[in-house]
Amino acid sequence: MSKKKTDKDVKKSQVEEVNPEVVEDGEADSPWYYFYSQGCGWCKRSEPIVDELIKEGHDILKLDMSDPDNAALNKELQQEYNIQCGTPWFINEATGKGICGFREKDILEKWLAGEDIPAPPRPKGPPPRTPLLNASEEEVSKWKKDYEKWLEENDHLPDNMKKSADEMLKMPRPKSDPPAPPQPNMNDEDLDAWGEKYQKWVDENSHLPNLQPASVIVNRMKQQRPTPGGVQSANKSGAPVDNAKLNTLDAKIQALEVKVDKIISHFGVK
Repeated sequence: MSKKKTDKDVKKSQVEEVNPEVVEDGEADSPWYYFYSQGCGWCKRSEPIVDELIKEGHDILKLDMSDPDNAALNKELQQEYNIQCGTPWFINEATGKGICGFREKDILEKWLAGEDIPAPPRPKGPPPRTPLLNASEEEVSKWKKDYEKWLEENDHLPDNMKKSADEMLKMPRPKSDPPAPPQPNMNDEDLDAWGEKYQKWVDENSHLPNLQPASVIVNRMKQQRPTPGGVQSANKSGAPVDNAKLNTLDAKIQALEVKVDKIISHFGVK
């Protein structure tokens, strides 16, 4: 039996656990796979589009990456087709044609029709950091020059990926730099200290949208912190903690850390 045949048999076995219906040739019913992760913002945007396509008759297999079998299948496909992609990832397992990242419904329909979907254009480096709300005229003037240069270098980007300097300056901007993001190995005392600094920054920048109170972030990180070594522990009420769930909790913690990092890095803090 060839290596290719073995790979297909492995895929078939893994997929049957999710969808036991297979066609006569021994292949899975659907070659159209959608890999997603819990806590992935772009996956949440993709979810209703995928569900709508399924209702319209497209046989897309939804595979949650928190399942070890799905993660193994994902790794195998990436190795087979020499692809590197996180989630969301859309792939035809029979042809290797896929889409890495979120795309609108019309693009997914082209993928389902068998078309090659080119990767979206990427910027040549990040744009210069937008000046703080209380920045001096000199700082704003310098930023405008740097930003105009960035726009010239990235003329290949579509219009919806570019904003004018004036449009950028009209967007909500912080009055000050936020504290650096918390580290995963912080103890409770260090997390509380970080929370005090972050809450002070939140209060000073209450005009910014969608800022979570520091207490929400700190408490969630404490509650969902994995137990070192995988040893079963007890919560505050004395009840044992089911460490079998820690894999998914760890994924949620990582997603939360990514969100915090994105908020803070958006303002130029590393």
